[in-house]
Amino acid sequence: MDTNRPIRRNRRPTAPGEILREHYLMPRKILQKDFACDIEISEKHLSRMINGHVRIDASLAARIAKVLGTTTAFWVNLQAAVDAWDGEQAEANWQPQTTYPPERAAS
Repeated sequence: MDTNRPIRRNRRPTAPGEILREHYLMPRKILQKDFACDIEISEKHLSRMINGHVRIDASLAARIAKVLGTTTAFWVNLQAAVDAWDGEQAEANWQPQTTYPPERAAS
């Protein structure tokens, strides 16, 4: 088994907004309107983020992390996984005209 090969997913990674709702807001009984106020965004923007209609950018990730006691990298990485999946799906049928494979190391 090749341990250097990335794991292939069969489904889209969970959106960071869903993780925010299910693992942070709901268990702590934090209302969306209160959390939106805490991170200084509109309720509508938070709702769109939770429902996967808008991305979590680095600035928003930093605010979420500070309020919840997590890290900015956690939220950015969740979003990056979704972005990578979406990009791969969007370009699944595209084939490059030219490729430049990595050079082999000298033995």
